[in-house]
Amino acid sequence: MFFINKNQIQINSAIRDKEVRVIDVDGSMLGIMSAKEAQMKANERELDLVKISPNANPPVCKIMDYGKYLYERNKKDKEAKKKQTIIEVKEIRLSAKIEEHDFNFKAKNAMRFLEDGDKVKVSIRFRGREIAYADLGHEVLNKFADTVKEYGKIERPPVMDGRTLSMVLVPHKK
Repeated sequence: MFFINKNQIQINSAIRDKEVRVIDVDGSMLGIMSAKEAQMKANERELDLVKISPNANPPVCKIMDYGKYLYERNKKDKEAKKKQTIIEVKEIRLSAKIEEHDFNFKAKNAMRFLEDGDKVKVSIRFRGREIAYADLGHEVLNKFADTVKEYGKIERPPVMDGRTLSMVLVPHKK
């Protein structure tokens, strides 16, 4: 006994259903018939019988050129892949007692990332007893968000996760 992968399309002799609803090459309905009869009709036209809707009752099969169908489907998938945009998350690490120059340098980097359309995760890691000054970390993150507000806005406000205080900034929509 063989099993068919859910993503795998059944064609020709792999279709084992008793009855199938058959659609012709031009899209017209040929009706409900046995799988063998549908296969013979496809063979007469020198085409393939492809199960396009296996969950329907009865399953829907279409007479078509399977090679051409795969080519068109792959072409559509590639086009869809080209059009999708990938948003990266860049991370900037600060400290609770950051100097003004370092703060400005990291803010400039964040502005550049936001201009490029990337999300920015800004985090402060507290070491040792610094955890007692978490409110200082909140002030630094709020000041950072205020500095880059022209380029992005806060998606996730500052949240404490263990010893790390972090927030996420997203670019403004263009």
